[in-house]
Amino acid sequence: RILQKAIHGSYAKLLDKALKHPKTTIVIAVVIFVGSLFLTKVVGSSLFPASEKPQFLVDINAPLQSNIYYTDSLTREIEKELKKIPEVQYFSSNVGKGNPRIYYNVTQRNEQSDFAQIFVQLYPDVNPTKKLEIIEALRKKWTPYLNAKVNVVNFEQGQAMTAPVEVRLMGENLDTLRSIAAQFEKIVGTTSGTTYTDNPVKNLKSDIRIEINKEKAQSLGVAIPSISRTVRMAVAGLNLGTFSNPNAKNEDYDIVLSTNRPYYPSLNVLNNVYVNANNGTPVPLSQLANIHFETTQQSINHYNKSRTVSVTAFVKNGFLNTDVINSVDANLQKVKLPEGYSYTMAGEMDNKKDSFEGFGSVILVVAFMFIAVLVLQFKTFKSTLIVLSVIPLGIVGAVLALLVTGNTMSFVATVGIIALAGIEVKNTILLVDFTNQLREQGMELNQAIEEAGEQRFLPIILTTLTAIGGLLPIAWSSNPLISPLAIVMIGGLITSTLLSRIVTPVVYKLIPPKLEVKGKAEH
Repeated sequence: RILQKAIHGSYAKLLDKALKHPKTTIVIAVVIFVGSLFLTKVVGSSLFPASEKPQFLVDINAPLQSNIYYTDSLTREIEKELKKIPEVQYFSSNVGKGNPRIYYNVTQRNEQSDFAQIFVQLYPDVNPTKKLEIIEALRKKWTPYLNAKVNVVNFEQGQAMTAPVEVRLMGENLDTLRSIAAQFEKIVGTTSGTTYTDNPVKNLKSDIRIEINKEKAQSLGVAIPSISRTVRMAVAGLNLGTFSNPNAKNEDYDIVLSTNRPYYPSLNVLNNVYVNANNGTPVPLSQLANIHFETTQQSINHYNKSRTVSVTAFVKNGFLNTDVINSVDANLQKVKLPEGYSYTMAGEMDNKKDSFEGFGSVILVVAFMFIAVLVLQFKTFKSTLIVLSVIPLGIVGAVLALLVTGNTMSFVATVGIIALAGIEVKNTILLVDFTNQLREQGMELNQAIEEAGEQRFLPIILTTLTAIGGLLPIAWSSNPLISPLAIVMIGGLITSTLLSRIVTPVVYKLIPPKLEVKGKAEH
């Protein structure tokens, strides 16, 4: 009774004033909607949020081509620091390669002696906010790290990507690409919000090149296969056989003949290597071949048949990926590239393009279905326009809800807005249909609008509260992937339900549908 009294009191008076000033009411509604669109810049956008799971990775990059034993020693030092964190339940380390595929969009790194990776599992009760605080604290502590590069990486939702910020530079000449990549690395690294900037061609790989003098080897009676076998023994070791432990079953060990090797590649490995001639005389390798260092790229990647170098970076906690990517792109556009060289923003931008590809077509199909169903229901385009006018009112609440909760306009939030439109339309159909019924019974336009507004106010409010009640557990969920969907729907339902109780009747008055009343047409 109290609620009904409030409806007949406050709401009826407000609706009456709005109907007396319809154009002013519409202008206010449009201003509110346009203002919410400007707020989307404050809310920001992203593709998918970070993973909510209490897990993260620590990537350890030792100096290029370091011995695996040195990489292992660095890993042990990092492990000691992780043991001091009370929230860490356990961790698993892999030296010389990445962890197995423990997350759906993370692939295992190939074997590499200067790389190690630690998978860190926190206790289940550690919430996502606390996890991000731990990650940020470790990043500050280990950046920079003596004689290594240590990256603390959070798991991300969505498609696999190297890093959120990725600048894909394309061209043909490797030296020119390397020069431009160094310039891009500096720009990306100095952009606010970026961290762990990586330029894969910054350091060249050092190889030992052995050019055998075949004529001299032949004159000294040394066979080429003997030289190859001896070099392989000095550098990698030769498998001479297998030792089986007689005191244990299935315990076999390879017998490998090798030389002592330092942490870093050195010509000294081959200085004391001798190759036996056919008569058994040892001949120094240095007399049979020209041995020298040469520098080369670690790898040469291609994209669309063009040579490419990708400069990457991660985003600091507290910054939006989209904002940082746009800032990087704006800074890079100031660089004048040589003819034949170009760049594109990859990383999250590529994933966003793939995820939203065809999304516009889906929205058009959904909009067409909305209109078709409404036209079939009301058999008039005016009623259809009145019903659809409620959709912008829901967007207002969706944007405000994201702003208040600190969420961004993600892919999931966009899906929530589409679902919200369906619920909004359903509620408005009840109001418009009842108004049409009253007018068909002969009631005057303004009276029918006010009567329908009052009669349908309570049922619409109750159905909205029921929907919000069902969405609250999802909105309160600690899962950042699905909670934005419920948040935008709750915010949109609140504003569309309240505002449409005023705006929809006013729109109805401005463009009243043509109806048959007692055998004659009413306009």
